[in-house]
Formats: sequence, structure tokens, C-alpha cells
Amino acid sequence: MAKRYLGQNFLYDPSILRRIIQVAQLNREDVVVEIGPGSGRLTMMLAEEVRKVIAIELDKRLFEESKAELADYENVEFIHGDALKYPYESLPEFKVVANIPYYITTPIIFRLLKVRKNLRSMTLTVQKEVAERIVAVPGGRDYGVLSLMVQYYAEPGLKFIISRRAFRPMPGVDSAVLHIKILRSPSVSVKDEEFFFKIVKTAFSQRRKMLSNSLKSLREDIKDRLIQAGIDPNRRPETLGIEEFARLSDIL
Repeated sequence: MAKRYLGQNFLYDPSILRRIIQVAQLNREDVVVEIGPGSGRLTMMLAEEVRKVIAIELDKRLFEESKAELADYENVEFIHGDALKYPYESLPEFKVVANIPYYITTPIIFRLLKVRKNLRSMTLTVQKEVAERIVAVPGGRDYGVLSLMVQYYAEPGLKFIISRRAFRPMPGVDSAVLHIKILRSPSVSVKDEEFFFKIVKTAFSQRRKMLSNSLKSLREDIKDRLIQAGIDPNRRPETLGIEEFARLSDIL
């Protein structure tokens, strides 16, 4: 039985699982981390495609059952633990494939981006609305802090939608499969990454306000600095591209 407090919604359809594997662009030499293997259906299919699968499962019962079920697969290592605390830094080059519980989607993504040195890609099944926010472009209501933080380090793409009816138990929303390719270097160059993200978060903390108002807590002369950066002070944060945020960050 699924444990709702762990966000367990299981995906069994082999045709959908095969599509996820295709999106992940795997090869025989890959090391793959699967977060939340659940029943082990995807784990088994991954093991047939790659050199090694590291399956991290928090649920003790599922961990024991899947480990026993896949005992014949010598290239699968089951880990009982919290994926947010796993030492990804110790891994060689790896990829992530996961059907992530909705409630830890953003923390998991940020944790993986933080340890991105040997991470090559993430193929994640997430809530459809979260996927739309991650891939959003300037000008839309979905564009915001999450879009910019992921797109700074990676190239995300929404590959396909999975109906909520494909899961057991059925969640209240549809899902989407994201492929996030980690960039060798950030998509824009900035003098201070921490300050860049501070500007982004400050701007979007009052997203309906003009930039001259939402950023005035940073500097009294913010209007002049915006003009110096070639940005109309009357614009709203959701209209700025990542290059414009980078230029403003460096000027400030």
C-alpha cells in the first residue's frame, strides 16, 4: 500500500517507463541514480540498459521488497536512506532518473544542482505545473525564480505529459517528464553568483511591482542602475531574460 505522507504514486505502464528511459539518453557505460524506485519496475528496466543503478529508497518496506525482487541484478545497488542526504559528491560521472515525490521536487533539484560537478543530466517525472515553471520563458506567469535558477546551470526541456490516471494511487494532478541537461558552465557569466540569485529572488518577491520598486531595498539609486543596464525601470521582473538579470547583477 502506498504511503501518502511519502508522496508515493506508482507508475507501472511499461510503455511510459520505456519513454522515460528513451528521454534519459542512456548508454551501457552510464551510472544512474534512481530516486524513489518504489516497486522496482523502472529500476529493472534501467539495469538492462546501463552499467550500474544506484536506487535510493526511503521506505523501509519497499527497500526490502525491491532489493529481494531484483537480487539477481548484480549491477543494482539499493540504498535505504534519504535522497536529500545522499553523498552524490562521491560518485563518478552519473545521471539521475526519478519519479520524484511532489513534495520534495524543488529541494531535490536544488540539491542535485549543488553537486553538479559529475552530474550530466536529470530525467525527472514531476508535477506538470512545476515542469512548466522550470522551462518557462520571460513574459509568462510561470516564469520566475525556479525557472532562472535551473536555467542558469542547465538546459531543461519538457518532453511529455503523463496523465494522473497512469499512477496508482491516482494523484490530483497530471505529471510531466523533464530532461535537464547540466551545462559545462553556467548559461551566463556573472561576477558573483550569490548576488545574482539575491537580485532574482528580491525582484520576484514582489513580481507584480515595477523593478524600480521591487529592487529599491538593494540600492537607493536603483532606477539609475537599471537605466545603466539598459533596462526600463518600469518593467516587471517576469519580462527580464537571464542575460538582463546577469547584466544588472554585475552593474550593481
